[in-house]
Amino acid sequence: MMNHACDLDGSKVVLFRKNPDGRPRQRRASGDGPRSQVLTTNVGLQIPAGLTFDDWERAGRQLSGIVNSSSWWLGDWLVYGKDHYTDRYQLGIRAAGLQYQTLRNYAWVSRRFELHRRRSGLTFQHHAELASLSVREQDLWLDRAEQTGWTTKQLRNAIRLTREDERNQGKQVEATRQLAVPGNRLQWWHKAAEQSGIDFEQWVLATLDNAAERALEETEEQAGLSA
Repeated sequence: MMNHACDLDGSKVVLFRKNPDGRPRQRRASGDGPRSQVLTTNVGLQIPAGLTFDDWERAGRQLSGIVNSSSWWLGDWLVYGKDHYTDRYQLGIRAAGLQYQTLRNYAWVSRRFELHRRRSGLTFQHHAELASLSVREQDLWLDRAEQTGWTTKQLRNAIRLTREDERNQGKQVEATRQLAVPGNRLQWWHKAAEQSGIDFEQWVLATLDNAAERALEETEEQAGLSA
C-alpha cells in the first residue's frame, strides 16, 4: 500500500491511494480497537455494532474536521492548478469529477487568506464570510470570532449590525451638516464663539448641550411641582 502524509500544525493527514483491484482503501476515523473503529470508504461509513457514544462523538468531530479542511484543500488545489497549468487545469477538474463553480468559490476564499492567516479554530465558512473585506477587517473579525466562539451565523449577524450602526451614524452626521441656518445668524454665532475664545464647532456643541440641560431641568422641576 502506498500513501502520502503531510504534517500541518502537528496534525497528520494521510491520503490513501486505491487498491490495484479498484476497491477503496479504508481509513480509521476513531479509536484503536475493533469495536471503536469507524472506517470510511468511498460510499459511506462502516460503523461497528456496540460503538460507544464517546467513540461515535469522536468520529463525528474527526469527520467534521475533514469536511472543513477539504474546502481549504480543494481551494488550494485549484489555485495551484490555475497558477501552474493555465491551459490545462480545467481538464484536471473534469477528470476529477468536480464542479468548477464550487471549486471557484473555494479558490477565491483560499486566495484571500494565505495559509499563515487561516485560523484552525474557525471553519472555512467563517473565513468565507470575511473574504470580501480588507485584510485589516478580516483579522479583526477573525479575532472576535475566536474570542467569542461565534458560529458562522453569529459572525454574519455581528457584521450586519455593525454595518447598520455605521450607516445610521453616517446619516446622523450628514443630517447635522445639512442643517439650514440663515447667514446672519451664522455670523452671529461665529462672533460669539470668537469672543468665547473657543472653536466654532465646540461652541455650537457646548451651547446646545447647555440649552438641552436647562430644558431638561425645567421639565423635571415642573414635574416635581405638579406631583
